[in-house]
Amino acid sequence: MTMAEGRIDTSPVKKHKGLAHLFAAASYSLGGARRLLGEAAFRHELLAFAAVMVGFVATGATLFQYVAMSILFLLMMAFEAINTAIEEIVDRVSPEISDMGRNAKDLGSFACFCLILANAVYAAYVVIFSHFL
Repeated sequence: MTMAEGRIDTSPVKKHKGLAHLFAAASYSLGGARRLLGEAAFRHELLAFAAVMVGFVATGATLFQYVAMSILFLLMMAFEAINTAIEEIVDRVSPEISDMGRNAKDLGSFACFCLILANAVYAAYVVIFSHFL
């Protein structure tokens, strides 16, 4: 039986090795990316990244600036994925409202906020302020 049928599959998980492991890991990552696309906040972050890239092109950003912005954005995607995982686990383990569950979700949200702020500050520096300094 599967989770979709309302039961948990308790059969042992077959561990892949070699190239099969690489493909299995890639498919799990793609599944996570598809799940993350279901989050409105993540879609907004993707749109903001696209807008920032347009700003970088318009202002003639350097290769280093593109690389730094891309690394910051990848970190933000990772934090958003971890935050979503925390929220799903809390909702599964503790569907009722609790202080501990709320704190876990709030802390994950704060981590995302910090990285969004870091992305915004760097993007503003490159697009607006770097030309005046």
